[in-house]
Amino acid sequence: MGCCGSTQNSKRDWKPLEEHSCTDIPWLLLFILFCIGMGFICGFSIATGAASRLIYGYDSYGNICGQKNAKVEGFDNSGLDHTNRKYVFFLDPCQLDLINRKIKSMALCVSECPQQELKTLDDVKKFAETNGSYLCDYALSPSQYTTDKRAESSCPRLPVPESAPIPFFHRCAPVNISCYAKFAEALITFVSDNSVLHRLISGVMTSKEIIIGLCFLSLVLSMILMVVIRYISRVLVWILTILVILGSLGGTGVLWWMYAEHRKSVKEDLQPDQLQVSKDNQQALLIYAIAATVFTVILLLIMLVMRKRVGLTIALFNVAGKVFIHLPLLVFQPFWTFFALLLFWVYWIMILLFLGAAGDPFTNEQGVVEFKMNGPWQYMWWYHLVGLIWISEFILACQQMTIAGAVVTYYFTRNKKDLPFTPILASVNRLIRYHLGTVAKGAFIITLVKIPRMILMYIQSQLKGKENACARCMLKSCICCLWCLEKCLTYLNQNAYTATAINSTNFCTSAKDALVILVENALRVATINTVGDFVLFLGKILIVSATGLAGILLLNYQRDYTVWVLPLIIVCLFAFLVAHCFLSIYEMVVDVLFLCFAIDTKYNDGSPGKEFFMDKVLMEFVENSRRAMKETGSGAEGRELKPMASGTSSA
Repeated sequence: MGCCGSTQNSKRDWKPLEEHSCTDIPWLLLFILFCIGMGFICGFSIATGAASRLIYGYDSYGNICGQKNAKVEGFDNSGLDHTNRKYVFFLDPCQLDLINRKIKSMALCVSECPQQELKTLDDVKKFAETNGSYLCDYALSPSQYTTDKRAESSCPRLPVPESAPIPFFHRCAPVNISCYAKFAEALITFVSDNSVLHRLISGVMTSKEIIIGLCFLSLVLSMILMVVIRYISRVLVWILTILVILGSLGGTGVLWWMYAEHRKSVKEDLQPDQLQVSKDNQQALLIYAIAATVFTVILLLIMLVMRKRVGLTIALFNVAGKVFIHLPLLVFQPFWTFFALLLFWVYWIMILLFLGAAGDPFTNEQGVVEFKMNGPWQYMWWYHLVGLIWISEFILACQQMTIAGAVVTYYFTRNKKDLPFTPILASVNRLIRYHLGTVAKGAFIITLVKIPRMILMYIQSQLKGKENACARCMLKSCICCLWCLEKCLTYLNQNAYTATAINSTNFCTSAKDALVILVENALRVATINTVGDFVLFLGKILIVSATGLAGILLLNYQRDYTVWVLPLIIVCLFAFLVAHCFLSIYEMVVDVLFLCFAIDTKYNDGSPGKEFFMDKVLMEFVENSRRAMKETGSGAEGRELKPMASGTSSA
C-alpha cells in the first residue's frame, strides 16, 4: 500500500498507451471501505431518527411532528401522537441565539401555521377553535387560553406574526423577517443605514436579467479564449518580457537619480540633527540603489539564460489550443466536476445536519429536550470531516486523471485521425477500470496535509487575541509551510497521474518517474510555471475587464436603480471564477503536454524506431534548438535535448 511496496522496476522503457493494468488496488479497497463507513454514518443518522427530527422537526418534549411517538422514560409529555400535527411552531421565533445558532424558544407541533397576525389571546383561541391548530402548550385547552394564568408563559408571544411553513422542513417561519433585525445586523455590520442595503438589494433584483446575461458572456469569453490564446500567447509573453526589463531598469535608474540629487542637495551648514537625518537618507538610498542594481543584473541574467525556454512555453500554448480543437469535451470538464462536487457537498451538509439532531435526549437549562451523542459516537463527525476532504480531493483528482489520460492519448497518437471518437470518455473508461486506486492514494496524501493545516487554522481562530506574538508567529509559519507543501504535492500528484496515464504504473512509481523528469528539466519547469501562469493571469484579467466593461455599458442605460455597484461586483467576481476554472483546465493541459514532451525528447531522437510523437510546432522548436546548439556549442539546452539522429518523424 505504501511507496515502499512498489515492486516495479524504475529503470524501464516508457511505453505510452501500449498496455494497461490495474494500479494501487489496496488503496481502492481502502477507499471503498471508507465510503462504506460514510454510508454507515448516513444509515445511523436515519435509523436513530435524526433524519426525521431534522426534516419533520420536533417539539420541546422530543416528539417528532407528523407521526406517532414512543414514550421516553423520564421525559414529560413524550410519546404523544402528532400524526395530524405536521408543523413546528415556535412561541417566540424572533428570539435567536447567535452563538449556538438556534432559536431560544419553546417549540410545539401544530396542524397549521397562523397565516395572519394574531394580536390577542382571543385571536389565538379563535384560531385554535376554527382551524384545530393549538398554539399554546399541550397542557392548556383552547378554553383556558384567556382564563388560565399559565397562558402568559405557555402561549406564544403577542402579537403572533403571520407565518408560513418552510418547504421540505415543516417549520413555521414568520413571513415578515423584520423580527430578525438583530440577526441581520450581526451579519451585515458594515451597513449602518438600512436604505443603503435596500438600494443595493433592489439594484441586484432589478438587474437580475443583465447579471445572468453578463455571467453567460463571461462563460462564452472563457471558452473562446481557451481556443485563441495560442495565437496571442507570443505577443503576451514578449510584452511581459519588455515590461519586466523596462520596469527593473527604470526603477534602478530612478533610485540612482534620487541618490545623486540627494547627495548634491546636502548642505554642511545644516543643524547637526538635520545633517544626520540627511546622511541617513542618503545612505538608505545608496543601499536601495545597489540592491536594485544587483536584482536587475540577476534578473537580466536569468532572462538571458531562459530566453530560449520561453519559446517552449509559446509552443506548448500553441499545441494546447490544438488539443481543445481535437478534444472539445475538455471545455466541459469544469461543469462535470462542479456538478459532482455540488452533489457531494449537499449530501455531506445534509448528513452533518442529521448528526446535529442525533443522539440521546436530555433536558437543557430551559427545560427543553435536546439531543446529543455520547461515548465514541460523538466523534463520528471527525470521520465525516475527513470524508469531506478526501472525497472532494478524489473528485478533483479524477478530473486531473481524466484530462491527463485524454491529452496523453492525443500526444502519443501519431496519426490524429486514429484518435478515439471521444478521447475524454475513453480516458474516463481507463480511469474507472484501472486507476481509481491511484487517484484515491493521491487524494489521501493531499488530505493528510490539509487536515493539520485546518486544525492549526482552527486553533489560531480560537486563540485570536489571546496568544502572544511568538505563538502567533509560529502558528502562521506552520500554516504557511503546510500550504506550500500542499501546493507542491498537488503539482507532483498531477504529474504522477500523467505518468500513470502513460505507463499504467502505480502512484509511487509514477511520482518518482515524473519527479526525475521534472528535475532534469528544472529550468523549463520554472519558465513554464512563471511565464505561463502570468499569461493565463492576463487572460483572466482580460475576461473580467471585458465583462465589467460590458456591464458598465449595459447598466448605464438602466436609470431605474440608484446603485448598480453591487451587480457589477457580482458579475466581475463570477467572471473571474469562471475564467479561473476554465484557464485552470488550460494550465493542466499545458503541464501534461510538457511532461509528454520531456519524455518524448528523452527517450526518442527522431531515428528510425525512435521517431518523435510531438506536434509540428514542438518539432520546429526542437530543430531550432539543435541548430542553435550546433552554432553556439553544447550548453544547458544541449544537455536537456539529445542530438537529433538523421531520419524523419511524423508530427
